[in-house]
Amino acid sequence: MSVDTEQPARPQALIGAALLAAGRPVRLRELAGVLGLGEDATLRAVQAFAAALEAAGLGITLEAVAGGYRLIVPPGLAGHLAPLLAPAPLPSLSNAALEVLAIIAYRQPVTRAEIEAMRGASAGTVLTLQERELVKVVGRSDAVGQPLLYGTTEKFLLEFGLGSLQDLPPLQGADFSHLLRS
Repeated sequence: MSVDTEQPARPQALIGAALLAAGRPVRLRELAGVLGLGEDATLRAVQAFAAALEAAGLGITLEAVAGGYRLIVPPGLAGHLAPLLAPAPLPSLSNAALEVLAIIAYRQPVTRAEIEAMRGASAGTVLTLQERELVKVVGRSDAVGQPLLYGTTEKFLLEFGLGSLQDLPPLQGADFSHLLRS
């Protein structure tokens, strides 16, 4: 089967193909490059694509997350797909790990010593958060010894369903306890 690269593809077809092929959230400017359009025209095409998916009721929806767009299964259908889905997710994070993650998310970039000072306890869960790819080393501090600075990752945004760090809930003082699950 030959592929006709001379025939221009419909923008919606290219958007769907790009999102499916990428397997990750695709930023608007990346889609604009694929479509050969400006960002405003691309945004309109993305919105039309999302509306077409919804109208067709095909069991696929467009989600804006982590600064880009991706195709997902609507939450109402996910339960029906349990036999097909990957193994169960990793165990829930402990309250200590969630607290450390919240400190990093809100105060990044931050050193381990700063995390421990805020918590009044060890920040040993930083390694667990790194293993789960929720936080990463983003540099070194200018402080004595040049300690590592930690920040969140794109996977953090994906796992918590955030478009960007600006979507974090407002922080109530320095107390992170309201962010912890009961």
